[in-house]
Amino acid sequence: MAPLYSCRECGTDLNLRTTHLFPPDFYFEAGNKGTLSFAMVDETKFKFEKEDKFMPFFETLDYWGIQRNRTKIKCNCCGKLVGHIYDDGPPLTNSPGQWHFGPSQVIPRAPRYRFKTKALKITTET
Repeated sequence: MAPLYSCRECGTDLNLRTTHLFPPDFYFEAGNKGTLSFAMVDETKFKFEKEDKFMPFFETLDYWGIQRNRTKIKCNCCGKLVGHIYDDGPPLTNSPGQWHFGPSQVIPRAPRYRFKTKALKITTET
């Protein structure tokens, strides 16, 4: 039985499919703790809102950037924030990266739809 993912706030089926779910141990630069990440979603079930933030500080010496671009994912029915879209998915090319240092933000990446597990109600279909 495949799990059914719905909005915890209003109960609307979000039409998320496990075939598009990234494995829990898949590495993402923005992390994956307490979330589920999908490669694609049914865009008719959500509203998307751009969010650009400039952070004028460095968290660590190796922190690679101060600009965070992401898009809020909200339930189309009730407007509740359920997650964000990040641009740190798998690389769209087989390039070894700038100066052969591996994939970076320079290489175009697939979007990753990251949902908070607290915002989802997960049940099994019967």
